[in-house]
Amino acid sequence: MNMELSGRRKPTPEKSHRASEADAAEQSPVGIGLNAAIVAVVDDEPVALAVRSEADAASATDALPFGPFNPREHRTLEGGLRAWVRDQTGLDLGYAEQLYTFADRGRHLEPGDQSPHVVSIGYLALTQAGAQHGLTNGVWRSWYHYYPWEDWRKGRPEIIARDIEPRLKAWAARTVTVSAVQNPLARADRARMCFGLDGTAWDEEKVLDRYELLYEAGLVDEAKRDGRVSAREWSDLPKFGVPMQTDHRRILATAIGRTRAKIKYRPVVFELMPDEFTLYELQKTVEAILGPHLHKQNFRRLVEGAGLVEPTGDVKTRTGGRPAKLFRFRREVLLERPAPGVRVSAPPSRNGTN
Repeated sequence: MNMELSGRRKPTPEKSHRASEADAAEQSPVGIGLNAAIVAVVDDEPVALAVRSEADAASATDALPFGPFNPREHRTLEGGLRAWVRDQTGLDLGYAEQLYTFADRGRHLEPGDQSPHVVSIGYLALTQAGAQHGLTNGVWRSWYHYYPWEDWRKGRPEIIARDIEPRLKAWAARTVTVSAVQNPLARADRARMCFGLDGTAWDEEKVLDRYELLYEAGLVDEAKRDGRVSAREWSDLPKFGVPMQTDHRRILATAIGRTRAKIKYRPVVFELMPDEFTLYELQKTVEAILGPHLHKQNFRRLVEGAGLVEPTGDVKTRTGGRPAKLFRFRREVLLERPAPGVRVSAPPSRNGTN
């Protein structure tokens, strides 16, 4: 038949491909979600802002502030995030950066749920929480509440030797799959590298790697909720931190790892500090973020020698002690060096102690 006379055109390959994509999207609807890991330090404790809702199948009630992206209401992704945070918590975010896109299948679904698959774009936000800054909803929770194995401020956390190490080694010994038989040491090597076992050094930035290893081994509550086969192989498990809804503990772990890494090459730690502070207060904030205790004199020499701070000329009177000099962030350092961070790293010694 003559194409012009029929009034119909044979679809081009490109149009057919677009039509197929549209059909697939209609059959498998996908939503875009926005999540905020909002981090602060309160009384020398690193905290994240959690909103509460009804318990899920893992008895988790805590979630990060979140909401769907609506292109009709939100001009940008970050604009949508800020709007959702303001609506849910009353906070107006300051510093925020995009973290990662979380798109694992089933990340928002309960068994039998037919809801659309949600691809979530996670953000890290740093703020000062001392005066609550208009907080109307939510609660500040220590991030060590969710990840107790990350807090090295008093030495190696007991949970590692008591609960984590024996179970990870038992899990690593289960070489029953084809891949495990081919590489029987893979799991054991990952456990050593992530948790500093058998004399391996601790890397404070591997927060996400450690959580995901515990999830894969079926040790955290979220693994059981999500139907992981490995979770069914355990009984009488202790609590490996407090669970969060959907994959929000994974998102928060990503944010913590990013924060720990970034304070070493960008001055983001000052987003968590008041305008004026003592060097002791700055040290306690850095310790809270990184985990391990830092040597006082070395820390002060590093910060002052790097030109990150300058004295204000005022002092702060402390109960039972001498007045302490007040400092402020020296913003000129941003023009002087490409990576003006607090370049500290104080990993525990290889025998597992400070």
